[in-house]
Amino acid sequence: MVFAAAATTASPSSASCPGAAELPAAIDALRRERKAVILAHYYQAPEIQDIADFIGDSLELSRKAAATDAEVIVFCGVHFMAETAKILSPEKTVLLPDLEAGCTLADACPADAFAAFRAEHPDHLVVSYINCSAAVKAQSDLICTSSNAVDLVRQLPADRPILFAPDQNLGRWVQRQSGRPLTLWPGSCIVHETFSEQALLRLKLDHPDAEVLAHPECQQHLLDQADFIGSTSKLLHRAEASPAGAFIVLTEPGILHQMRKALPQKQFYEVPGADGCSCNACPYMRLNTLEKLWHCLHTVAPAIELDEDTRQRALAPIQRMLEMSR
Repeated sequence: MVFAAAATTASPSSASCPGAAELPAAIDALRRERKAVILAHYYQAPEIQDIADFIGDSLELSRKAAATDAEVIVFCGVHFMAETAKILSPEKTVLLPDLEAGCTLADACPADAFAAFRAEHPDHLVVSYINCSAAVKAQSDLICTSSNAVDLVRQLPADRPILFAPDQNLGRWVQRQSGRPLTLWPGSCIVHETFSEQALLRLKLDHPDAEVLAHPECQQHLLDQADFIGSTSKLLHRAEASPAGAFIVLTEPGILHQMRKALPQKQFYEVPGADGCSCNACPYMRLNTLEKLWHCLHTVAPAIELDEDTRQRALAPIQRMLEMSR
């Protein structure tokens, strides 16, 4: 796996990790010693979510970390998320517990291939989903999230064509919601490509009163079955606001931990993959463990580094997004 950012690594065997029972207290002690803040994406394993200072979507987490006086940010997520934290907080040390925690969506849009794609569409405004590398962000005019993509696209000049990357499923949904034609980079997330429509239909038959909640990275034939479509945080808020007592959830099942904690009186069902397995759990998100979290705080590594030119160019479209979202 090749990343745009340089990183420092340390061997997990170079220190003796506490036992499972002592790990939470040991992590908490190191968090205070390092003046660190621990971020956990909704797709992390429950035990990591439970020890984090902040839980949420990737941009939300990076903005919260930037607003703290922490000297170290530990991002329990995937590589592009840690890069985003570094883009927003260059003065802070940003750690990723496992450097192999990548993202198939981001990796499927390499910067050089994306540059060639852009060159084929020189008159297009480039809108990139935040789930991309810093090197791709640096080539973009505007960054979006799944929460604000439709609103941002609607604000763009009507006479300018738009190139949308890297998720084609999200792009198709944005196109339908905004009414703007988009030229799509052909990328997708393996997690949101694995859901079984047959299993979804069975769950709907078994639980006819359940609402179907779906992330817009899902394929269109699945979105057509949904009662509510939104970002991970919006799915959580919908479950809280809805009078329904049961939900079928089409996104990475890590979010179900927060749903069940917030709403223990409601039922939540995850949709299995096409072969019946629970392969909708992101294998890269789950590379982060409490042991690796302890180790990265202990060694202050591996750290994410970005060259300043790339960071500044990646920052500009993020700032543009924030200005347009006010």
